[in-house]
Amino acid sequence: MVLFFKIVPQNNMGLVETLGKYRKSVPSGLHFYMPLVQSIKRVNLAMNPLKLPNYSVITKDNADVSASVTLNYHVTDAVKYQYENTDSVESMAQLVRGHLRDIIGRLDLNQALGATAQINQELAKAIGDLTNTYGINVDRINIDELTPSKAIQEAMDKQLTADRERVATIAQAEGEAKSIELTTKAKNDALMATARAQADATKTRADAEKYRIDTIQTGLKEADDKYFQNQSINAFSDLAKSDTNTIVISSDKVASLGQIPVIGKLLQSGDNH
Repeated sequence: MVLFFKIVPQNNMGLVETLGKYRKSVPSGLHFYMPLVQSIKRVNLAMNPLKLPNYSVITKDNADVSASVTLNYHVTDAVKYQYENTDSVESMAQLVRGHLRDIIGRLDLNQALGATAQINQELAKAIGDLTNTYGINVDRINIDELTPSKAIQEAMDKQLTADRERVATIAQAEGEAKSIELTTKAKNDALMATARAQADATKTRADAEKYRIDTIQTGLKEADDKYFQNQSINAFSDLAKSDTNTIVISSDKVASLGQIPVIGKLLQSGDNH
């Protein structure tokens, strides 16, 4: 009997078929089989990366979004992977796309664009057990990009520009309002300071005048007859030096004024004339 041998590499599983029917699984290593009657198929058990082609999904608010997804998977059951599905990898990819459409279809555009991490978690949870039927386990799944359609992107750009202009206009208006407020406050403060200074000056002058009057009044209260006689002498002396030749004096004051020698002489001089 002639035997052939085949080496199953590490991280691979060998599936032995006899007359086209699965017979047993063999691990990595050297294995013998009968040619023409038997064959050994190798199934890779190592982790494999897979990038799904971009495809369109529709959000809850009917926005068209292009999704880009990458994932890592490995075969957990070589028999299921090889015999229970004609293309387990494509079946897995269809499952991922279907669940992603369902998840994003329950979100608005803004929610979907800002929640890729949450979508990744929900997607991994949704397909976790289902892929076991294909003998595959998805180790990691990631949405690389969610891109709105060109028309939606242009509308979003216009909206973003409008929002920026609105914010800039509001900021400028607030700045101008603040400037006016500060200028008005400065002017009011200056007016109030000027008013206070004027009030203080007026009060100071009033206090000085009051002090002068009070001082005079106090002096007058303490003055005796000699002070008033002296004042009268000074007054008559000033009159004598002037061109005035007529003096009107109350009759009851003449006698008392005549007792002052200087004034008496002035009065006598006036009588002689």
